[in-house]
Amino acid sequence: MRILILGGTGAMGVSLVQILAQNPLNEIYVTSRSTRTSTGNVNYIKGNAHDISFVKMLLDKRDYDAIVDFMVYSPKEFADRAKIFLLATKQYVFLSSSRVYADAGQKRIKEGNSRLLDVCRDEVYLATNEYALAKAREENILFDGNYKNWTIIRPYITYNDNRLQLGVFEKENWLYRALNHQIIVFSKDIAEKYTTLTYGYDVAKVIVELIGNEKALGQAFHIATEQSIKWGDILDLYLDVLEEELHYRPRVFMLEDSKKMAVECSCQYQVSCDRLYNRMFSNEKIEQVVGHKIDYIDVRVGLTKCLKNYIRTNSAEAYKAVGPRMSAYFDRLTGEHTNLKCFKTTKRKMAYLLLRYIPIRL
Repeated sequence: MRILILGGTGAMGVSLVQILAQNPLNEIYVTSRSTRTSTGNVNYIKGNAHDISFVKMLLDKRDYDAIVDFMVYSPKEFADRAKIFLLATKQYVFLSSSRVYADAGQKRIKEGNSRLLDVCRDEVYLATNEYALAKAREENILFDGNYKNWTIIRPYITYNDNRLQLGVFEKENWLYRALNHQIIVFSKDIAEKYTTLTYGYDVAKVIVELIGNEKALGQAFHIATEQSIKWGDILDLYLDVLEEELHYRPRVFMLEDSKKMAVECSCQYQVSCDRLYNRMFSNEKIEQVVGHKIDYIDVRVGLTKCLKNYIRTNSAEAYKAVGPRMSAYFDRLTGEHTNLKCFKTTKRKMAYLLLRYIPIRL
């Protein structure tokens, strides 16, 4: 198969390329904004996939059996190119997100569940193109169009050696602090919610099974393990691994609720419309399409392995892009001070100092 992968150098895309490349019959083209060396049946093409002229050049030159699109668009940007993609391939695979789903309470989410866009009555939120809403609006462009040679993928939270989330925080916002003997900040309300974390390589394996699968055309699927776990248990797991590897147990500052934190960290809707929901999934639909039960690595085993791998190959010095606003907020809560060396530029250093000692919104 001849496959074009747009934005395929991220965490999930790298795994997808690796798996697809194992089949010598596949001819793979991957866009990248930086220069990369092509090897074997993997061809890297330097360019910005947000540039429509670059995309048209790619599509004019080759006939693709599948296009897998990891890019993040605005709804308008996607509307301008959706038909172009659909006409250029037998199957267009669009990466959406399981954040599109509304709150399902204690029930497992199925693909037919309501989406936030369809049931939300918050006019302020609906006036935004926040990630969950933008993805749902882009899904609608495919749903309402005249072409059905698309497959929508809705991954939920994925992890690997380089991506280890805690609630809304990426590792740069919590693991950096632990490695520097600083206090991790979290909240009780998020800690009590069930979530689903899926190993990125496992998600990529399932995407491969959908590529070229006629039963997947005109369909949307989430890809997530059915194993759910509380965020508080994930925090405890991280602390256990850190204690084992570093020989000290990081301390935690536990907020009563996440409201102020969400405002300070500019993630209000990610918290209120996702992390404060219980997120548990049913794999019934996708297993019918691929024809077998999907085997995912146990989340505790996978997270432990990935965190150990990261700690053993990196140190606190690996972090050079810590955000000044979030660091200042955490330090105000804990009474600590982040080393200015972790901020790349003088501007970021000054922003941290102002926000840490004169807490204003910049």
